[in-house]
Amino acid sequence: MSKKPSIPKGTRDFSPAEVAKRNYIFSIIKSNFEKFGFQPIETPSFENSETLMGKYGEEGDRLIFKILNSGDFLAKAEDTLLSDKNSLKVTSQISEKALRYDLTVPFARYVVQHQNEIEFPFKRYQIQPVWRADRPQKGRFREFFQCDADVVGSTSLWQEVELVQLYDSVFSQLGLKGTTIKINNRKILSGIAEVIGASDKLIDFTVALDKLDKIGEDGVKKEMIEKGISEEAIEKVQPLFNFTGTINEKIEKLSNLLSSSEEGKKGVEELQFICETIQELGLQTASLDLDVTLARGLNYYTGAIFEVAAPKEVAMGSIGGGGRYDDLTGIFGLKYMSGVGISFGLDRIALVIEELSLFPETVLATSKAIFINFGDKEALYSMKAIAKLRANNIKVELYPDNTKIGKQFQHADKRGIPFAILVGEEEMNNSEFTLKNLATGEQQKVDFATLVTLLA
Repeated sequence: MSKKPSIPKGTRDFSPAEVAKRNYIFSIIKSNFEKFGFQPIETPSFENSETLMGKYGEEGDRLIFKILNSGDFLAKAEDTLLSDKNSLKVTSQISEKALRYDLTVPFARYVVQHQNEIEFPFKRYQIQPVWRADRPQKGRFREFFQCDADVVGSTSLWQEVELVQLYDSVFSQLGLKGTTIKINNRKILSGIAEVIGASDKLIDFTVALDKLDKIGEDGVKKEMIEKGISEEAIEKVQPLFNFTGTINEKIEKLSNLLSSSEEGKKGVEELQFICETIQELGLQTASLDLDVTLARGLNYYTGAIFEVAAPKEVAMGSIGGGGRYDDLTGIFGLKYMSGVGISFGLDRIALVIEELSLFPETVLATSKAIFINFGDKEALYSMKAIAKLRANNIKVELYPDNTKIGKQFQHADKRGIPFAILVGEEEMNNSEFTLKNLATGEQQKVDFATLVTLLA
């Protein structure tokens, strides 16, 4: 007995219904990207290994899928490395390419490679799959899509304002009311670390602070002390443990806390501009919140940091995030090319919309009607009508086999097709069609013009 086929762990098949739902989300994100002036690019699914390796840290390098060289890939490998089983060193000799880990590094490579052709500021969006050799678990896959929008070549904070509006526009169109766009600034976090005399422990400090909602004030303080941050320093940031109020009130608290830090004050000014501008312009359904504990991407973000929280009715992590980076293209030799970008978490967004039952019924719409097959003569008559109906953008099809009518009706029912069209000798002689509502059983004879009207 042959073994049942399977797919690699961490990958997924998508049914027609699942693809339809994902395409619905893709189409809304894409239309909004373009509405905001972003242009599409695509990059290869695999890059030269040297493009990717060393850009994500040691852990990231480990999660990059390597592609074996074509042909006899061991031919160039040194015998000593093979005999020593030195996999790290032999990899570079047997693999010159790798699947992309994200869309950001390939985008940086694209900008540097095509810098003489690009008009800056360059607003690009990219919706493509990426691959990571991670341990599969719920909500984490080895193959998944990223939906990114970035602007490079401008330091203007109006870009951050527009990205907040972009998030709001997409989630409003998806019907996701109650999303919260959280914002912070890397300069503020650096300023806080400077003020408390812990600049050398910025990452330790922010990682602990980021856990405030999970382990509470006492837990955060305990972790900070364990990381070597003094009690005196912790006392100085006491206001952060009860950081409530309106955005304006929070900004005022930060101004007082960071009055002695030039970098911190710069971060406050940037946040103030973004938040006050958004308050002036307004948002459709999302809300903006200043979250001083937000510390994602500190290895590369240099200014604003974004994270989007799903509506409170759904227990879900962030469904989007991004930030400002000052030297993305520097890894490929093009210095001081500032940019800012955001990403949408497609899989999580789909789960949230599913849980809140927000997918429109039309997303899963199949053919509007199926022509019952009574034989070749009737099928030819039907196909002529089908061509005209399709020209009117009406989804219709012919059941391909001349088989029992019951089986054809059953097929339509399983497919969720609402109407059946029957064509026999009488209908052909009178240039008519019998339209049957499969939900009610009602049927009527109609001419073609009426058929178009009823199915449109």
